[in-house]
Amino acid sequence: MKNLGLLLLALTFSLFSSAQEYKVLTTVESVVPMGLGRSRIIEAKQDVSVADKAQHNTAAGKDKHKPSRKDMKIEEYDETMLLNFYSGVGINFQNIASNDALISQKINDLVKDGWELAFVSSAVESDAGKGDGNGIFITRYIFKK
Repeated sequence: MKNLGLLLLALTFSLFSSAQEYKVLTTVESVVPMGLGRSRIIEAKQDVSVADKAQHNTAAGKDKHKPSRKDMKIEEYDETMLLNFYSGVGINFQNIASNDALISQKINDLVKDGWELAFVSSAVESDAGKGDGNGIFITRYIFKK
């Protein structure tokens, strides 16, 4: 009987502790020569309803509810400036180290607030050759609580 009570207690605790919340932090770092790009840490500061933003489609046709692009945008977010990877003479390693310090501090602040870094996903769209001159390095940090 004592084991059954402990089992029920453990099951109850696991049900209440399994609810998790996620947060996404995005860094965009410019890979544009001459330091002309924009690099930022972006963090959404408001909750959204996915149901309000979605359009339901079926084989019979589309739902009448179609959100506009204007309705998709949130109003509250933090934008922290980062330095660009390139300066006037090429890759600027001091800029990269400075960005690392800012990103690390932001992650540390979120961890202090109870968030745990769960996943990291990165992608690069780099200079495609002569005449392109565009590129970004984007990283999404996914935290859970």
